[in-house]
Formats: sequence, structure tokens, C-alpha cells
Amino acid sequence: MKKRYLATAAGVAAACLAIGFAGSANAATLKISCGSVGQELNLCKENVNAWAKKTGNQVVVISSPNDASERLAQYQQILSSGGDTIDVFQIDVVWPGTLGDHFIDLKPFSNGVEKDHFPNVVANNTYKGKLVGMPWYIDAGLLYYRKDLLSKYQLNVPNSWDELTAAAKKIQDAERTAGNGKMWGYVWQGRAYEGFTCNALEWVASYNGGAIIDAKGAVTINNPAAAKALQNAAGWIGTITPAGVLNYQEEDARGIFQSGNAVFMRNWPYAWSLLQKDDSTVKNKVGVAPLPKGGDGRSAAALGGWQLAVSKYSKNQKLAADLVMYLTSPAVEKQRAIDASFNPTIMSLYKDPDLLKANPFMGDLYSTFQNTVARPSTVTGERYNQVSNAFWNMAHEILSGKQKASDGVAKLQSDLNRLSRGGHW
Repeated sequence: MKKRYLATAAGVAAACLAIGFAGSANAATLKISCGSVGQELNLCKENVNAWAKKTGNQVVVISSPNDASERLAQYQQILSSGGDTIDVFQIDVVWPGTLGDHFIDLKPFSNGVEKDHFPNVVANNTYKGKLVGMPWYIDAGLLYYRKDLLSKYQLNVPNSWDELTAAAKKIQDAERTAGNGKMWGYVWQGRAYEGFTCNALEWVASYNGGAIIDAKGAVTINNPAAAKALQNAAGWIGTITPAGVLNYQEEDARGIFQSGNAVFMRNWPYAWSLLQKDDSTVKNKVGVAPLPKGGDGRSAAALGGWQLAVSKYSKNQKLAADLVMYLTSPAVEKQRAIDASFNPTIMSLYKDPDLLKANPFMGDLYSTFQNTVARPSTVTGERYNQVSNAFWNMAHEILSGKQKASDGVAKLQSDLNRLSRGGHW
């Protein structure tokens, strides 16, 4: 373990030398770890260099692994050593409970601006009473649909899962009869992984079946609404959804939808800009809506996104917090939204005319982001990965026909109760 950490630290040091921003001779030096997917790393460099220029300090940007699991493992290794290799960490929405003990409370430095961000995201980032992460950008599950096909068959955007099932079947069958034998009604992410936890949680929450574990740590998954939601989804397999969906991730679903072979798709906001590219078969044919509700339930979208946190081992905590507050400010979040379609976490920006001109669909996402459902990561802390793994495996068995939904949720309830030692996570 020690050798592995030294190797990681050496890699970080190399990155520091490669991409540092030179400030004044007496400046402090901060190190921030940013994501590197798409435009993420370049935007991070641009934003932190602006702060460095403004304050006269030095900033070093460190790229991290694209794979979230690899990034988490790297972060755990660095933080568990108690070293100050990194001052500011970009963390996933499900990591506050896992890493929160290593971060400072940002409330003393925020001047109350967290109230301007979506409350559900702020609550998710509050661990043991501390605001361990400032929201940077937000994701949530969305329903993408073919505007042209709904118009062709005189159907409305579905408001419930029953309406989606009926519309998907009607259009799928008609399009196949017309010659497109590859057409499917609905595609989503069904592989046994974290993305499937998000999908299945959305179904359960939409039927008022809870969020697996409540805010106090009590396991709640064994209820009729949760079982009904999962059994309903199992009925899609082979009827409006290909059997292969049980091995789909985000890009698999997008590939089918973007090629014109699906009526509806569940995916994250990132897919929008790709669907509108010139080489997209469905360019200008796609609409975005909240995910359907279940029965008498509600629309529920899994909360995703990234936050910025300050290591408690940093020798420049106050300065690092200032950098975090700058990067999560309205001006920076607006610029990132306009330049790269990163969804802001500041509520007022969803009425900003410049932002809406660049991303017309974002105005429609406001209600979706207000009604997100958080995965039970904060309350379960370091055991969240075990909880999620157990949940997605249970749901996968139900959808693959290996067990009944009522049996699956009952067994999961029992397993999680044992894992929690009676709710004491």
C-alpha cells in the first residue's frame, strides 16, 4: 500500500510541474484535482487560472482518472495518508458519506451562498452537520423522446409509465410494420452497475416506494410500491425494450436512440448536445421531458453531479475554500453552462437569458432538478458501495426473470438490515 501511494504521489507531483500557473514569488500554491472528460479539464484550467490571476496565488491543476471508481480509489489512497498532495477535490455526488471525514466544513467560508443552490444538492453534501462539498454542476435522469414520431401518431409526451408503455408499443409496432425492424419503444441503462441503481431508484421513487434507505438510516425497500415499480419494469423486457438492455450503459442506449431506432430513452443531460450534432440521425427531432410518474406517484430523477471539497490536511484551507467559492459562483457556473452545457446548481441561472439562448432545453430542466431523488450515500457512508451493489443485483435478477419482485425486495431488506446493524451505518 505504501509503495502504491508513493507512486500516486509521484504522478501527482509530475502533473503539478506540468500544468502549474505562475503567480507572484510569495504566492501560496494550491493543487486542485479536476475531471478530464470532454471539455472538463480545459475549463477547469481556465477557471482556476482566472482566480490565480485575480488573487496573485499559484494554482496547479491535476487531472484524475476518467473512471469514477478509479478516481475514488485514488482519492481514498491520498486522503488516508493524511498528506496535502491535493487541496481541492472534485467529488461525485455519492462520495460525501464515503470521504466526508477528510474534508473541512465550508459553511464558515460560504457567507450563506449555499441557499442559492438547489436545496436537495446542498442536503446531499451535508455530512455529520458539515457542508463538505459545494455544488458545482448537477445531473439528473431525463426522458428523451422523438418529437416527430409522437406528432406522426398524434400522441402526447407521456406523463406516467403506463402512458409511456402504451405509446412506446404503439409506435414501435407501427414503425416495424412500416419497414424499420430495428425500432424499439424504450431504451435505458440496465447493466448491473451504478447507472442501473439510478434507473431502478427512479422507478421505485416514482411509485412512492422510497429511496432504499431513509434519511435516518432505516431500510425501507421492502414495500408493495417498490415491488410494483420493479415488476412493471420487468414487463418491458422483450416487449418495448430489447433483452440486451440488461447489459446497456449510457452510451449503448444513446447509440440506439441516436441512430433512429428508439422512440424513448432515459439518459443524462450530456446526451442532448450529441443528439443535436450534424451527423446525428435524430437532429432537431428530439424533445426532453421529466421522467414519467408511477401510478399516483411522482416524477423522480436520480440526482447526479459533481462538487468541490477542501481537504482538512491542506495547509491553506482558507485560500482553498476561497477558490472553491469562486469556482461555484454564478459567473463561473454560467460560463461553464454556456461554453460546455454543464448544468448549473444555482437556481436563478435557469432564468438567465444568455444561458437559455445557448441551451434552450435547460429552462425545462428546472423542475426536474428540484425533484431529484438522492441515492442513500450520505447516510450509509463508507458502506454505500455495498448498498448500491446489493440493490442493482437484486433489481437485475427481477428484470432478468430470476425472481419475483416481492421476494427480491424482501431479501434485500433483510440483507441491508444485517449490513447496517439495525440502522447504525
